Amino acid sequence: MTARTERTAPTARTVRRLLAASLLTTVLAGCGIRPTEVPTDFGAAPSRVPCSLAAPDVTTQSAHGVPVQVFLLCGSSLVAVDRTVRVPEGTPDARRRVIVAQGLLAQLAASPSASEKAAGYTTYVPGGLGVAGPSHKDPEDTLRLSATPARLTSYALAQIVCTLSDSAAAEGDGSVILGGPAPAPLRRYECTDTVRNRPGSTDPPSSEVTAA
Repeated sequence: MTARTERTAPTARTVRRLLAASLLTTVLAGCGIRPTEVPTDFGAAPSRVPCSLAAPDVTTQSAHGVPVQVFLLCGSSLVAVDRTVRVPEGTPDARRRVIVAQGLLAQLAASPSASEKAAGYTTYVPGGLGVAGPSHKDPEDTLRLSATPARLTSYALAQIVCTLSDSAAAEGDGSVILGGPAPAPLRRYECTDTVRNRPGSTDPPSSEVTAA
């Protein structure tokens, strides 16, 4: 005996669903869109554009110190962010340069704020890094770090060079004279576009500085 297979006629609702699916497939194909059989969930939209921060309140910052900028790493390049450094009024220029440099190093070593972290900012400058002014026979704009610059990571050195060379701690020509504790040799480092764009693979250009 042969078993009979019972088939039921499709309901009106089923027919409508089939027609709707067929029509949707035709429309998508005409638009060059490949249809999919399952829903696609791309997740929530990002809350912040990488390396994008809200504009700071300069007036409020000025009330807490001298407005400055430091270079943090974001993505694969260095990006300037606003900070403040406290400098006592009436400080002589030579001493002022060192105070600004020390404040900048402290800001570089500090952990980025929550909003900066969310935007992808980070820093490689170690904490506890000190700075002093020129020793005997050094050029007057020399800054001597408590660690030899050559021992810093390429990211940290790039951050420090670009930050200091663009500040009141240097002469404002895009370079800065750095060295380790005296009598370590001195070198003049430059912050170039290549260094800002590729800090991990390009060391700041430098040249030897001869003491007077």
